[in-house]
Amino acid sequence: MVWQSDKETAKGIGVVNDPFARTETRIAVIGGGTGSFTLLSALKSHTSQLAAIVSMADDGGSTGVLRDELGVLPPGDVRQCLVALSDSPKVRDLFNYRFEEGTFSGHSFGNLLLTALEKTTGNFTEAIETASDILRVHGVVIPATLDNVRLKMEWEAASVTLHGERIIDADAFGHDPRTATLSLTPSAAANPMALRAIEEADMVVIAPGDLYTSLGALLVIEGIGDALMRTQAPVVYVANLVTKKGQTDGFTVSDHAAEIERFIGEPALDYVLYNQQTPSEELARRYEATEGARVTAVDREVLRAAAYEAVGGDFLSAMAAGHRGDSLPVTRSLIRHNTRTVADAIIKLYEHSRARKPD
Repeated sequence: MVWQSDKETAKGIGVVNDPFARTETRIAVIGGGTGSFTLLSALKSHTSQLAAIVSMADDGGSTGVLRDELGVLPPGDVRQCLVALSDSPKVRDLFNYRFEEGTFSGHSFGNLLLTALEKTTGNFTEAIETASDILRVHGVVIPATLDNVRLKMEWEAASVTLHGERIIDADAFGHDPRTATLSLTPSAAANPMALRAIEEADMVVIAPGDLYTSLGALLVIEGIGDALMRTQAPVVYVANLVTKKGQTDGFTVSDHAAEIERFIGEPALDYVLYNQQTPSEELARRYEATEGARVTAVDREVLRAAAYEAVGGDFLSAMAAGHRGDSLPVTRSLIRHNTRTVADAIIKLYEHSRARKPD
C-alpha cells in the first residue's frame, strides 16, 4: 500500500469517529538528495500523506563505497528522505551521525543500517520499511527503481560518454548538455510503487536538484514519464535557484524546465515555481567565488509563452549552513530555497488547481 487509507489518515489527525473527515492531500515528491530533504521537511507540516520517490543512481561518497564493496542499492538519498519525514529527533540525529575516524570514517550510521537491513532481509524495500518504523516516518519513501543501475551521459555525435553519477557530477561538460542522451545501465524498470504513487497523488512535485545527476537520473527511468502523463494530479517543478558551474552555465528558468520535460519525454509540467527574489550583491559574489555559478535568470517572455503556468515568488532563504547528514566531501550551496515559503506556494497551487477543475 502506498498511501494511508482514509480511516488511517483520520485516526492520525484525531478525528477517526468523524464520518465527514477529509483525507489529507496526497503529495508525491520526486527527486533526491538535499532538494528533496528540505522540501519534504517543509511539506510535512501541511500533510502526512507524502510519498518521496527517490533517485537511485548515486555512486559517490559513503553510498558509492557501500555499493562497490557490498553490492547494495544506494542508501544515501533514501536515508535523507527517511530522516526528513521522521518525527523522532533523537533517532534522526542517530541516522545522520557520521563517523569521523576509523574504519567507518565518512559513513553515516543511517547508510550503514540500511545496508545491514538490506543484507539481512535480501530486500531493499523491506529494509526501508523497517527503517521507517524505527524513525517513526509519516509518509513513505519509495526507490524510483529497484534495479542496480549506473548513470550514463552520452554525446553520440562527439563520441563522448561519461559513466557514473559521481563522474558526471564532477565533470565540466565540454559540449552542450541539452544535446546529450541521459540513460541508465542496465536499462531500469520503474518501481511499481513509484508509478502508483504518481498516478494516485493529488499533486506531484519535482523537487529542485542537480539537473542531470539527480532529477534526470530519475525521470529517464522507463515508466516514470508515462506515469507523469497519466496522472490527473497537477505536476509542479520547483526550479533551481542557481546554475551549476561547467554544466548549466547561462541556463534560464525555462531552460531548466525544458530539460525536465525532455527527460520525461512529453510536456508534462502544469506549473513551474521560480524565484524572483534577488540576493544581495555580497552574497551573489560569495556564491560565484565559492561555487562558480550564478542565480538562475528569469526569462519572463519565454515563461509567459510556455504551455505550463510559471509562478514566481520570493523563495530565497538566509545563507545556509551544512547539516550533519550532508554527504561527504561536497561543497554546499550558500544560496538555498526558503522551503517553508515554497511549501506554502505548492499548497496554494494545489488549491488553485482544484478551484479551476469543473464539477
